[in-house]
Amino acid sequence: MGEHPSPGPAVAACAEAERIEELEPEAEERLPAAPDDFDPRSTGYISTGKFRSLLESHSSKLDPHKKEVLLALADSHADGQICYQDFVNLMSNKRSNSFRQAILQGNRRLSSKALLEEKGLSLSQRLIRHVAYETLPREIDRKWYYDSYTCCPPPWFMITVTLLEVALFLYNGVLLDQFVLQVTHPQYLKNSLVYHPQLRAQAWRYVTYIFMHAGVEHLGLNVVLQLLVGVPLEMVHGATRIGLIYVAGVVAGSLAVSVADMTAPVVGSSGGVYALVSAHLANIVMNWSGMKCQFKLLRMAVALICMSMEFGRAVWLRFHPSAYPPCPHPSFVAHLGGVAVGVTLGVVVLRNYEQRLQDQSLWWIFVTMYTIFVLFAVFWNIFAYTLLDLKLPPPP
Repeated sequence: MGEHPSPGPAVAACAEAERIEELEPEAEERLPAAPDDFDPRSTGYISTGKFRSLLESHSSKLDPHKKEVLLALADSHADGQICYQDFVNLMSNKRSNSFRQAILQGNRRLSSKALLEEKGLSLSQRLIRHVAYETLPREIDRKWYYDSYTCCPPPWFMITVTLLEVALFLYNGVLLDQFVLQVTHPQYLKNSLVYHPQLRAQAWRYVTYIFMHAGVEHLGLNVVLQLLVGVPLEMVHGATRIGLIYVAGVVAGSLAVSVADMTAPVVGSSGGVYALVSAHLANIVMNWSGMKCQFKLLRMAVALICMSMEFGRAVWLRFHPSAYPPCPHPSFVAHLGGVAVGVTLGVVVLRNYEQRLQDQSLWWIFVTMYTIFVLFAVFWNIFAYTLLDLKLPPPP
């Protein structure tokens, strides 16, 4: 799916005016220093003439686009010298800040045709290009993603989670003989996957509640949102990053309920789904001028309407008379926990496409905040119920 002939340089004509984000230096292994015959004084710089000879000797290892970028970089140095480390970074398979700078400096030498204007692409190529424009704000990033994406591995995380949620919902539907508003069935909370405040010591429930849904209306909206938003994001950012946001939203959702709505159970994957969707929407808003996805305002409006409908349903259900008093219906606070994760931790993860998160100071700030919240919630669950002398509903 991802194997396709290079359509040629596709850096936008406006790339020179586009602000290139200043990245922290990557802690990657530096390649050997310049040979003595190229840099006899060990200055770290070589002449553009020798640079061209090095480039020609390694041309078989380069894709055509990268080679053209390197030639443009050599032509753009009027002083006749180029940093050798820029060369070795560009020769490696890692995308680095020097690659960004090379495109910027050599922009006038490259084709001004943007990736969106490429013609004659196959269906799989058009899909990859569409995903790039849906999720990435910079033409440089979109071009790099389009050239390097191989669909290996595929977006397995979101697809696997979705299939498990649907399978378990259908199983419970058959078992309870109820598909709409399953949560009103007297036997619903007896499932060992549901988070219940009386059983909060069973730690797996803080995560496994995502596989139980209040009904087909609850499952439907969550599945649609996580497939339409989560799968493209995973194609670009990978399963590790998207899984991190999703699971962080899930855990934050159940912990938020245990702190703010202490007597209520929790079901549904809304914490993880809202973390992904809110991170994506926040990323679009923060990079509004750079996002070139079609009908982005309409798409945002539809996403917000769907989220509002699902949240409104959860609020209504929470305050609707319970089918098994004194235990209330599931809480809606998990949605808010997911949104909080998305607009903090999620935004940082999605913003730093293909860059090492451990080098980003903002990443560590939000990780620390999230860790403090988790620790606070853990101690709250251990001591607060006793200190407040709170009467919990009986276990299912």
